[in-house]
Parts: sequence; structure tokens; C-alpha cells
Amino acid sequence: MKLRAIVAAVLLTAACSPGGGAGGGGDGKSFEFWSFSAINQKASVEAYKQKRPEVEVKLTEVGNAQETAQALTTALAGGKVPDLVLIQGDDLPKFVEQPQNFVDLKTLGADDIKGDYLDWVMAQSVAKDGQILGIPTDVGGMAMAYRTDLFAEAGLPTDRESVGKLWPDWDAFIETGKRYTEKTGKPFVDNAATSVFYQAVNQGTQKYYDDKRELVYSTNPQVRVAFDLGVKAAQAGITAKQSSFAEGWSAAMAQSGFAVLAAPSWMLNSIRSNAPATAGKWDLAAVPGRSGNWGGSYLAIPARAKNPQAAWDYIRTMQSPQSQLDHFVTSGALPTTPSVYQDPKLTARTEPFFSDAPIGTLYPQSLLGLKPFYIGPDSTTIGTEFLNAITNVEQNNGNPATAWDDAVRNIKTAIGK
Repeated sequence: MKLRAIVAAVLLTAACSPGGGAGGGGDGKSFEFWSFSAINQKASVEAYKQKRPEVEVKLTEVGNAQETAQALTTALAGGKVPDLVLIQGDDLPKFVEQPQNFVDLKTLGADDIKGDYLDWVMAQSVAKDGQILGIPTDVGGMAMAYRTDLFAEAGLPTDRESVGKLWPDWDAFIETGKRYTEKTGKPFVDNAATSVFYQAVNQGTQKYYDDKRELVYSTNPQVRVAFDLGVKAAQAGITAKQSSFAEGWSAAMAQSGFAVLAAPSWMLNSIRSNAPATAGKWDLAAVPGRSGNWGGSYLAIPARAKNPQAAWDYIRTMQSPQSQLDHFVTSGALPTTPSVYQDPKLTARTEPFFSDAPIGTLYPQSLLGLKPFYIGPDSTTIGTEFLNAITNVEQNNGNPATAWDDAVRNIKTAIGK
């Protein structure tokens, strides 16, 4: 079944099934779990069933992260809700604004475990009145994945330490791209929007909202600097013009269509699956600016869930520090539990597909320089319009001189402010 068809089926079920009524009332031996696709949540469910074989987990991979959030929004409006749902970090704020739609996990024991997680990650799931609405599953520490064979052809260094020194900042990254493209005549990086702008904007101390939760997307100089870097990369002639996760992007990765892409820890699975024949040709270097985060998700329980206790048992079991460590070893998803960051299972972890890159130290180190900023209910919409404006310059000959104003105007139309 195609992605759109899956989403349509879930939305139809949500709209036409009878509401779940007050929370509870289920059998306690099963629960319905909505996840988004492309992250192999099935593996986590199978691991849980080995621990709790008596529990039936009804997993539905709804669609991508945004489609899953939309399906949840529809269900919360009156349809049949799942017992457990995975929500991407960027989509979480709009749900935190409506805490009545979710179980306050403190009532199930979240106070006992909240200290296990990075405080700035945990803070994103705490509502204004202190309710804990989600438990973090992973965090997206950053690196840049690069093709050692293609770098060698361009006369660039190939060892990860030297490569990292090529780009201490984003301007140097773009200049490296120019050197590569001038030497080879080939694209350097997959795209300017996600591999440059999105990474740079996430390295700031503020993003689209200030510390008082007021919108500052059009006045924050850190956002403008990141946006201008994205436009600069789009104009530099160094990109493959392949939007992340599109079919062309996957094909270009397999066909050596670009040499570099931004790679949070969870991206490694995408590279392995899209380009299996390139094993051993990739390596990982520090991201420009040396720190960064892309992604991360949370598990939440809707207020009308029929089996909240069964869902909570899954959360507590599968998101414990030990379970997050085990998941990192098998999948590369970076734990949100800093107590395991010095565990030899993590620090000694290397990745053979990526030239034995030391992912167990490289990714945690990328989190150290980050300063938390507030992510608001319209952050995803705002970010999407900025990404679209840069992509328009890159792929559609959009005017770089008006790209910022175009983006701001589109944002105001989209969110009404």
C-alpha cells in the first residue's frame, strides 16, 4: 500500500470509528501504537515482545512524521485514538499546547524517571502547568557523512580529522564544496536547504521563538544568517539539487550523485539502505560549527487511550537508559539518557559501513555545545517555508535577492502572524 493510501486509511478509521470514551477500559494485555515510517519501529516492538510475550502490540506505521501528526490531530478531534503514539520533536509543540488531549505521564510514574533524560530534551514535552506529555526516545546528534573515494578523486583529504578541519564553519564548508566541484565537475552536497540552512539554524541560541515564547523568526539575526548561508550554498553551484528523502535523492546517493550530506545518527540507516553498494566508501566528520541536533522523537499517550497502563509499560521498558543503549547498538539511534554516554558499549561503538567511524563518541560530542531554545507550535510551518524558499532558489531559479522576503510573507500567510 502506498504512503498516501495508508494515511487515508488511518484517517478514515479515526473519523468513522466510535470514540474511545474516557481513558481506560481496555484489556490491559494489548495496545495500539501509531508510529511514523522509515525508522524501523517494528524492531523495537519485536524487542519488547521478547520481554513481554503476553502483550499484543498493534503497530501501525501511519506515514511520514508529519502525516502521522496530522492523523493524530484528526483522531484527537473526536475519532478513535491509539493507546501510544510516536511524535517527532518538531511536531510536538502544537500538541503540548493542548495538554488536555494527553495523559499527564506523572500520574503513571514519569517523575521517577524524568531525571534519566537530557534536561533540554525533556523540557520540550512539559506543558505550561508542568504536565509531562512525552518521554524522549532519541536525539539527533550531528555529523557530516562524506565519500572518501570521491574526496580522493578531488584531491581532498580523506581521513575524518583532516576533513573536519576543512570546514570549521559553514562558509568554509561552502568553499570546500567549490573546490570539489571545480576539480570534479560534480555536485558536492545533496542540497542547500537541509544540509546547510537547517543545520546552521539549529546551532543558534534562539530560533523562531524567543525565551518568552514570542515569535521572532523575521527579526532574529541568527535565523537570517543561517538563511543567507543556505542561499549562498544554493547559488554556489555545489549542490545536487536533491531534496532530502525524495526518490531522486535516494537514487543519487546510490549512484554517487553527491559526496556529502548532513547525517544525524538516525540517517545512517537511510544511507545503508539506499546505497548498500557503497559500504566502506563513507566516513563521518564533525559538522561545521562542531555541534548540532536534527530530530528526536517522543512517545505520548492520548487522554482517551483504552490501555494507558500497557502503553506506559512499553515506554518505561523500551526507553530506559539500558534499552536506549541497546537500541543504539542495533540501530544507531542516539540515546537521550546521558548516563550511558560513557558506557563502553556506546563509546567503543564504531560503524563498519562508514569506515569504522567512532559513532559512539562523535555523536554525543556534537550535543555538548548546544544551547536549548524554545520550539513553538508553528516552528515546523515556519521552518518549512524557509526550506521551500531556499529550495526555490536552488531548483527553480528563484530570485535570491527576494528569497528572504518571500519566505517571511509566506510564513505570515501560513500562520497568520
